[in-house]
Amino acid sequence: MATTAKIQGVNPIVAMTFTSQGDVDFASFRRLLAHLSGVGVNGLTLFGIASEFPKLDDSERLQLAEIFIADLADKGVFRALSVTDHSTDLAVRRARRYQSMGADALMLLPPFFLQPSLAAVQAHIAAVLEAVTIPVMVQYAPGETGVPVSPAQLAEVAKRYPHAVFKIECNPPVDYTREFLERAPEAHVLNGYAGLYMLQMLGVGGKGVMPGCSFSEIYVRIYRHWLAGEHQQAVQLHEALLPYIQRWMQHCEYIIQVEKTILQRRGIIDDDYCRKPGWSLTNEDVKHIDRFISQFSLLACSVRKENI
Repeated sequence: MATTAKIQGVNPIVAMTFTSQGDVDFASFRRLLAHLSGVGVNGLTLFGIASEFPKLDDSERLQLAEIFIADLADKGVFRALSVTDHSTDLAVRRARRYQSMGADALMLLPPFFLQPSLAAVQAHIAAVLEAVTIPVMVQYAPGETGVPVSPAQLAEVAKRYPHAVFKIECNPPVDYTREFLERAPEAHVLNGYAGLYMLQMLGVGGKGVMPGCSFSEIYVRIYRHWLAGEHQQAVQLHEALLPYIQRWMQHCEYIIQVEKTILQRRGIIDDDYCRKPGWSLTNEDVKHIDRFISQFSLLACSVRKENI
């Protein structure tokens, strides 16, 4: 079981793998987990937005969670499962089940369907935190959920629940995080949003990044440069990455499809199918992806060799 202190570094959201007919591709999923656990990431999270969680049924989700927990056992990465139910009763039930299955941590997406009140959202978060003892990464993504929470309100959660971790991905997140950490200096913060603000967030006290998983080696190298005090190298590599992720983060479905296509073109998964509704890539998008792979392929090879 992970402690909050261990939830740091590079923690990608695992993409969901489907066949060309739209069935879950369990073989590709296991191959993806094996790949990701071997490139130096600190943890992995399943059923985030990048995992297309709304497009899975309950039986698929359970089977995937079981494989995720089992295949990553003894791999040296913390395993987090995301609780995305909009019902507090179901979220509590699922959180307890994931903990009993052996998850090292949870991620919690607060409810937003039909615009619950702030008090209802706060009660939902508290109920899940009180239901388990493992770390819970509370996800703050107002762009996706439409639920604004102030730094002061989030700081109250941090003070009350020491096993809470905070995934802050408002856009931009840096000033919000700075104010939040001024109010709750012991809080543990990670950032998502494809790592657009990775270095700025580390600079204000963040502990890590939760990007997509198609080229995790880039984020691993950036993070290792940062830890080693090689900040100029970290900045140079991050600046090389930025034009790509800035383009792809125009829409969640866009970057989800791009990540899948990169994984397929790298030979890690068999198909880049996304369940509908999704995003259709243009010929220019595909050329952009090929340039990206060409630019960073040597870096990926060197990072993988470091972890053999």
